[in-house]
This record gives sequence, C-alpha cells and structure tokens, in this order.
Amino acid sequence: QVQLVESGGCLVQAGGSLRLSCAVSGISANGNDINWYRQAPGKQREWVVSVYRSSSSSENYAHSVKGRFTISRDDAKNTVYLQMSSLKPEDTAVYYCNTMIDLRQYWGQGTQVTVSS
Repeated sequence: QVQLVESGGCLVQAGGSLRLSCAVSGISANGNDINWYRQAPGKQREWVVSVYRSSSSSENYAHSVKGRFTISRDDAKNTVYLQMSSLKPEDTAVYYCNTMIDLRQYWGQGTQVTVSS
C-alpha cells in the first residue's frame, strides 16, 4: 500500500530555517511526482512545490516560496525533503506531501509548521 509520512514540523522564529521530510513507501519516490502542499486554519489547501519522477532537476515552486524553499530527493532512503529558509509568519500551516497514481490522490497526515514573529 502507498504511504507518505511527513515529519520535521515545529515552532520556528521568523527568518529561521527548517527541513521537512516525506518518507514514501509502497512506491518509489523517484518513479512518481511528489508534491508538497500546505493548509492554514480556515484556508484552502495550497500547492507549494513539486519534484518530477527521476529527474531531480525538474522542479516547480509556488511564487510565494520561490527562492526560499528547496525540494530534494534521497533515492536510497525513498524520502523527499523540503528545505525552508527565511521563514515568514505567513508560512505557518500544516504541510502535506502528496502523489497521484492512476488518477488517485495519496496524502500524508501532515506536519505542523508554526513561524513566530
């Protein structure tokens, strides 16, 4: 079965850095597109960044995080990372990793990131 498990979220001060992890099982992270989304309380879920299949250089970022967030993939660990720098209070949200297989969406449980001023 396909599982995605996020970890690494915590409380961090504005301007700080944090790295989130998405551990993938049931599929190969390098064989599927992996996406990060985030959702603030009372808000719509927002796409953040994607890494595409085995091409580690194929990435897309939301404008709000471009230049501050970096996605990477460790094939040996079957894990995708989201490196976050220059964090802002507006980055506060539950962060989810996601993939789609045969038109079915798979989501992790989410990890909370809180950025204080």
